[in-house]
Order: sequence, then structure tokens, then C-alpha cells
Amino acid sequence: MELGGEAPDLGRPPLEEEAIQALRQSVGSLLASYGWYLLLACVAGYLLLQKLAEKTRAPRRDRAHAAGAPPEPDVVVRREEALAAARFRMQEQLNEQAEKFKEKQRQLEEEKRRQKVAVWESMQEGKSYRGNLKRNQQETESAASASSTVPKPKPNKKPLRGGYNPLSGEGGGTCAWRPGRRGGPSSAG
Repeated sequence: MELGGEAPDLGRPPLEEEAIQALRQSVGSLLASYGWYLLLACVAGYLLLQKLAEKTRAPRRDRAHAAGAPPEPDVVVRREEALAAARFRMQEQLNEQAEKFKEKQRQLEEEKRRQKVAVWESMQEGKSYRGNLKRNQQETESAASASSTVPKPKPNKKPLRGGYNPLSGEGGGTCAWRPGRRGGPSSAG
């Protein structure tokens, strides 16, 4: 055995050894120049892959947990009771609204029946039913206005300029528009 600095010959051809030597030198110089940058890039890539893998595992785990494992019984019971109570309250409100609507319908039908009876009686007596109908409407309106405390707002009637009609050309401005003759010049006959 030789005690020199050379490695023992393992039966490789000299060309292959030179290629390996050149590769070692190029890799060594690359690591010497950019070693820390390469190390930081590898660590950042590893952390990024871990983060992405965690995000892809989370939905699968949630789906498996939601589909396979049942939630706690106490939570389910409380949720069902709250849902049933809410449905009951909504049904009660709906029933109250239906009763109010039915009562209004009954009142309207009763009022219509009374008017028809009044019209029939007035016609039997030989009176005009229209006058009686107007009187009945005025009575119902006065009763309705007496029962409601909100007064009707009076319409604000401002007087218009006297005789102003923009389409006729009368009064108002210096411009006057008048429609053209019917038929026009093309209908010469």
C-alpha cells in the first residue's frame, strides 16, 4: 500500500476519475459560493410544503369528522330543542295573523251585507239606492275617521298661472308651439 495522498485505484478508468473530480470541484465551488443561500432556500421550500400539506389535510379531516363521527349528544339535543321552540313561536305568530285576517274578512263581509240590505230596503221603498249608497259610504267614512286619530293631510293647492297652457300657445311665454297640419305636404290630393 502506498502512503501517499492518492486514493487507491479501484479499477476505474482514468477518464471517469477525472469526471468525478471535476464534478466534486464544481459542486464544492458552488457550495462555497452559494451554500447559505441554498440552505435557506431548502428550508423555506420544506416549510412551504408542510404548510400546503396541512391545508390539504384539514378539509379532509373536517369532512371525515363531520360525516363519520357524530357530534356530542347534549349539543344535538339543545340544538333540536331550540329549533323546535323557534318553529313553535313562528307557528303561533302565523296563527295569530290568520285569526286577525279572518276577523277582518268577516267584518268586511258583514259590512257588505249591511249595505246590500240597505240598498234592497231602499229599493223596496221606491227610493234611489245610489243616494242611499252615498249616505252609507259617508257614514262609514265618518265612523272610520272618528275611530282613527290620524287626521288626513290637506292637499296643498297652489293657484296655477292664469290661462297658461304650454301646448296651446296661450299665455305664458314668447315661444308658442302648435301642432302641424295633418297630412303635411306629402299628402297632396
